[in-house]
Amino acid sequence: MALTLSMTSCRETPEDKAEDAIEDVKDGVEDAADEVEDAAEDVGDDIEDAADEVEDEVEDATDDSPQ
Repeated sequence: MALTLSMTSCRETPEDKAEDAIEDVKDGVEDAADEVEDAAEDVGDDIEDAADEVEDEVEDATDDSPQ
């Protein structure tokens, strides 16, 4: 009898499996969202860098032109 009770208490119920699956999905979504956020920040940084380069080129071009 004790063996039966200990074995049934260690079994994972369908509800437990469903909860674990939901947690796995939530974790995956959170990880994906973090990756998207990081990628968006990288794109924003690249755009700022490109804008700064264009501004520098325009300034250099206008400084070199005869007045």
